[in-house]
Amino acid sequence: MVEYAQLEIPDDPRLVANIVHFARALRKAGLPIGPGRVIDAIRAVEAAGFTERRDFYWTLHACFVSRPEHRVVFRQIFRLYWRDPRYLEHMMSLMLPAIRGVQEDRAAEAAEKRAAEALLEGTRPPEPEEGDSPGEEPLVETDATLTMSAEERLRTLDFEQMSTAEIAEAKRMLAKLRLPVRPLPTRRQVASPAGRRPDWPRTLRRSLRQGGEPDRILRRRPREKWPALVVLCDISGSMSQYSRMVLHFLHAVANRQSEGWARVHAFTFGTRLTNITRHLATRDVDAALAAAGAQAQDWEGGTRIGEALRSFNRDWSRRVLGQGAVVLLITDGLDRGEPELLSREAERLRLSCRRLIWVNPLLRWEGFAPRAAGIRALLPQVDAFRAGHSVASLEALAESISSAGDPGDKARLLAQM
Repeated sequence: MVEYAQLEIPDDPRLVANIVHFARALRKAGLPIGPGRVIDAIRAVEAAGFTERRDFYWTLHACFVSRPEHRVVFRQIFRLYWRDPRYLEHMMSLMLPAIRGVQEDRAAEAAEKRAAEALLEGTRPPEPEEGDSPGEEPLVETDATLTMSAEERLRTLDFEQMSTAEIAEAKRMLAKLRLPVRPLPTRRQVASPAGRRPDWPRTLRRSLRQGGEPDRILRRRPREKWPALVVLCDISGSMSQYSRMVLHFLHAVANRQSEGWARVHAFTFGTRLTNITRHLATRDVDAALAAAGAQAQDWEGGTRIGEALRSFNRDWSRRVLGQGAVVLLITDGLDRGEPELLSREAERLRLSCRRLIWVNPLLRWEGFAPRAAGIRALLPQVDAFRAGHSVASLEALAESISSAGDPGDKARLLAQM
């Protein structure tokens, strides 16, 4: 067991207590923080001082954050705990909006509800105001005809606005979600009693065994093959939470043989392209996504969509785009590269596959318009444009794949260009 020497704490003991409580909140929100890191953080703050908030932020960040996906949670908990003087009241409005009798002042930002859960665990609701009966709860009348069930609300809730418990429930819903596909007819023919075309060679061979008199006409039908599913998933900073939920869904699809897909291939890209197909074969979803995250070193980094598509077209398209593959391109389209390169490589990808479907979480906004250069370059090259920000949107995506002629919102957005 490691023994730590006597710790010299800063002069203000309340600062030490606040750092400890802040570390507990981070641990409840999912960050792997033990007593050793807490002691290191106190020592680091003692060495760096508490003069500027920026230095204080990055000192604690260096001690508590060990993975890219932890940055968002740390940033939100730090802002709520250290920067906002009324953070507790604000978090109570996020967690318990019915207490105040009104809706939230604004929607919770990414990871904010999870931060509120971590900081509010064990916190009691506000005391009743003066004049209220202490033994009675306020009577709230609601119209049940205008409310949705908890499951229906969760289906339409944005992934970024979900709490920790809601994310866990959404993952269970995604694990049950199906992504069926229809088989594709080929030019080869197989024998079938219900076939529409006569099979004259087999009919003649059968008649020779009966003295040259055919007793019936044999028939045949086109042989069917199952297409492959290829997923190109953006894991940049603006897409990290959506990408995790989509990959969780794809893991379930890859491990269900009843879906009909010949093979499921998955690639992630931010600043570089990474093939994570073999990790999806792992039965345990947490182990699979952890291994995929360890291999993809560009989580929550920049975005180079055009360069990623060029790498895929050059190195992987001939290997995985056979058998009428369907390609899902999951990205917000906010590219930092050249629009000409993105348009050229997207066109090449569309010509190499049977169908190219673009899944964009930004489509959740009613006022979404193709204004960014990357979106304008990519939109004309895809076959369908769908949203991908909630469980309901992924259910609609499954229906879109089944109906090959569904373009989604592509026509409407093309008219705005």
